[in-house]
Amino acid sequence: MNQPLKILFITQEDPFYVKIFFEEFFTLYPHKENILGVVVCPTMGKKSLKNLVRQMFEFYGPIDFARMVGRYLTIKLTGDGISKVCKKFKVPVYQEKDINEESFINQWKERNIDVIVSIAAPQIFKKRLIDLPSWGCINIHHAKLPDYRGMMPNFWQMYHSEQNAGITVHRINPKIDEGEIILQKEVPIKEKFTLDDLIKYSKKIGAQCIIETLGLIQNNKVNYLPNDNAKSSYFSFPRAADVKEFRRRGKRIL
Repeated sequence: MNQPLKILFITQEDPFYVKIFFEEFFTLYPHKENILGVVVCPTMGKKSLKNLVRQMFEFYGPIDFARMVGRYLTIKLTGDGISKVCKKFKVPVYQEKDINEESFINQWKERNIDVIVSIAAPQIFKKRLIDLPSWGCINIHHAKLPDYRGMMPNFWQMYHSEQNAGITVHRINPKIDEGEIILQKEVPIKEKFTLDDLIKYSKKIGAQCIIETLGLIQNNKVNYLPNDNAKSSYFSFPRAADVKEFRRRGKRIL
């Protein structure tokens, strides 16, 4: 497979961080004409708006939540989201509620996709979707798997005072964060980093990791690393008590 890969991205309507990944990726990737599109799913999967707002309020707390609402309104007023980034680089954008629906699979079946890339995709990939591209599907996880599987790995790495945050690119299989590892990197968690800083920084480095991974796939140079279940740790979305302890340890969200 020495020809440039035909790539389809699947992501979510995250107004804050995902666009940083795509800005970096589209700026650096030399084969943009082979990007079939970016599929954008509703934020946080099928969660209702009321539940999403409640979860975000509990996570950020009243002051940081107000700051994030201000950011959100600015982004909405200026249109500065994923779609704007894609338009800038002439990459098609598609809205999709359920990426595992038969209609979605059929829509892309004849497009000869080589690789599907998940960037914070909010839905679990089922077998028919995983089997859709000729090579397979890959995901970027912002921790050094098998450690810190699950939700919000950057939060949990800072919570546990890690010196470095991991970045892993791995194949997708039906189980979350359990696919074979293709590439791993570490980025330093600088002393004055907020969680916001770390997420932004790791999105940029993550884009570079995906470009490197696509080069390995294109040139048939993938050498897998084990993703050992026996050595794994899993974390769910932080509760209000976890955020309180995070702050007690001297960490900041924003």
